[in-house]
Amino acid sequence: MKSCLVVDDSKVIRKVARHILEALRFEVREAGDGREALASCIATPPDAILLDWNMPVMSGMDFLRALKDAGLPQRPKVVFCTTEGDMAHIRAAIEAGADEYVMKPFDRETLESKFQIIGLA
Repeated sequence: MKSCLVVDDSKVIRKVARHILEALRFEVREAGDGREALASCIATPPDAILLDWNMPVMSGMDFLRALKDAGLPQRPKVVFCTTEGDMAHIRAAIEAGADEYVMKPFDRETLESKFQIIGLA
């Protein structure tokens, strides 16, 4: 079974994402900020990460940079999930290492298509 780490400071977003991803047959773990997510990835790297941009403690962008430096044997696929929709934000996320980008609010079809694009759905 594929695994996905949902990283968002909103419990509601984590719950919605978990529901969708479990329906897509993912094993789902959650983290409330980037630091917690990084520790989780180092302990047990997931296949994919659904990553929020704006979080306390460690932002999504800071997490992406730290993940790149973590030296994992295989880097998880990263789908950035945020309300920031302008091209500058999207370009910055992709340049920082995100594989795909999804806008909030999202639904099952949107999330499933993004995970298909990165080869995991």
